[in-house]
Parts: sequence; structure tokens; C-alpha cells
Amino acid sequence: MSESHPDTPPVLDILVIDDDSDFLEFVSVLLEDRGHTVRTAGAAPDCITRCEDRLPDVVLLDMHMGHHSGEQVLEQLHERWPKLCVIIVTGYPSMDTMRNTFKRDAFDYLAKPFSVEQLENVLKQAAETFALGLRPQDRLRQQLGQRIRMDRADRKWTLKELSEHSGISVSQLSSIERGTHLPSLDSLLLIAEALNARPSRWLADAGF
Repeated sequence: MSESHPDTPPVLDILVIDDDSDFLEFVSVLLEDRGHTVRTAGAAPDCITRCEDRLPDVVLLDMHMGHHSGEQVLEQLHERWPKLCVIIVTGYPSMDTMRNTFKRDAFDYLAKPFSVEQLENVLKQAAETFALGLRPQDRLRQQLGQRIRMDRADRKWTLKELSEHSGISVSQLSSIERGTHLPSLDSLLLIAEALNARPSRWLADAGF
């Protein structure tokens, strides 16, 4: 995974899966011009091989590819790599497409033909949601903050209540949840104990 400066768009490792060679060439040039690393696959077996060689940050997956449907490829990808960010590309957009996209746990979808701005926006949103294109320590801060915030929300606790149970100040907890501060091991254990959670699970969910 490539590093990026906070003020610039994240540089991503992107795998584009489509059986249209012209589309693959077009998207590859578009993304590479913006600094991304791009690999392509024209069939389902090729895409699995590419992921095994090096797991990408994002997969752009066409839903209509000859003998292999996008649904089958998406199912295989999520079976092997459940947390992989997949963006559906379709030439047949509809409300059903939108609903089915999210039912299949795809992050989002792009309707062909899409603009450069639409592509950049969905990649930016994916990078922010999955903490992509960051240094490992930056990604860990963001992912831990999100998980702690989610577990606190599940208990319907305010930051003040978590502070009372963990002994950590509200300001420090707020900084941790925003992803601007990485908790010490002691703080992490205190927060996990207060939320009756396992720190190892938080770390595993963050990819560590």
C-alpha cells in the first residue's frame, strides 16, 4: 500500500475487472495519470490470481463479463477476502442495481459512462471509509477509533460515560475516536475492559 501526504488524494492499488479491453485501457490510463497503481483482469480466474499475488486496495468490478457474471466474481472475492473494497461498474444502472449493490456488500457502484469526477469521488469516499492509502500507523488509528466509537454506540454510552468506566479523560477518548491519537497499550486495555470488548478483535478487524 502506498503512502500519501494528508493534503493530497490517497494513492491506491486498484484492480479493474472487465472483459472490455478498450474500457480497461481507458480506465488504466485515467487512474495511472492520477498516480494510482493499476492492474487489470479480463476474466474471473485472472482476477483471483491478481488478488492472490497482491491484494489491491480497491476492485472495480464490471457486472457483465461473458461467461462469468459479476455476482459470481463478487461472491468469490468476498468469500476469500471479506473486507476487500469492491466498487461495482455497470452499464445498466437502475434503482434495482443500487439496492442489489448494497445487498451484495459492495461499497458503491458507478454507472457507465461515468465522469472523471464521479470516479475520483467514489475512490475518495472508499479511501476514507476503509482508511486506504495510509501508512499502517495512520490506518490503525482510524480503524481503532471507528471500532471504539461503534462499540460505545452499541452500549448507548456518551463519551463521558465511557470516561467514567475507563478512567480516561473525555478529551483523550474523543481524540482516539476521531483517529487523531493512537491509544497506548494501557489505555487500549482500559477502554476494551470498559466496553467488554477484546482488543485483539479490534486489531484483527483493522487488518493487524
